[in-house]
Amino acid sequence: MRVYLPSTLTDLARLVKARETGPAPVAAYAVTPALREWYAGGDLEELEYAAMTAAARASLRLLAADPATPPRRVVLAAEVPDKTVEWARGVIPADDARALVQVTSVVPWSTIASGHVDDPDAADDVRAAVAALAAADAGDEDAQFTVDGAEGHELLWYATQELAHLVP
Repeated sequence: MRVYLPSTLTDLARLVKARETGPAPVAAYAVTPALREWYAGGDLEELEYAAMTAAARASLRLLAADPATPPRRVVLAAEVPDKTVEWARGVIPADDARALVQVTSVVPWSTIASGHVDDPDAADDVRAAVAALAAADAGDEDAQFTVDGAEGHELLWYATQELAHLVP
């Protein structure tokens, strides 16, 4: 199953060194039955994009928790065995919860298919989105507009052999 792992450049550096994520369970996003039901008209590519977008929003939360990390969203796409994926329930915005899963084992480097990372030019918008997260979660529409502004930046695609060159 394809899963999208929210990350940061600091976490990516740890992953490159350790050659696996962990400890388990690992929060991830995927095409779930709930996402399929919500986006019934979407084909698989559109559903995967929606799951990756939810992971990118989760990356903003990771950035908020670690202000020292560079302000760039990171999402890692991985192929993991179906039996290691469980539907997760958490206290996160409903739109993102539709795609939320947890991987019940560490995710080995060998299963990472690609990385998706903000261009450095997105840093100011990502920084503003991180600062606006709490207000957006509380229902502030202006703050939500700021958070959505980070999504205006498409994540760049990187092959796994390129990811080590991105880490601080």
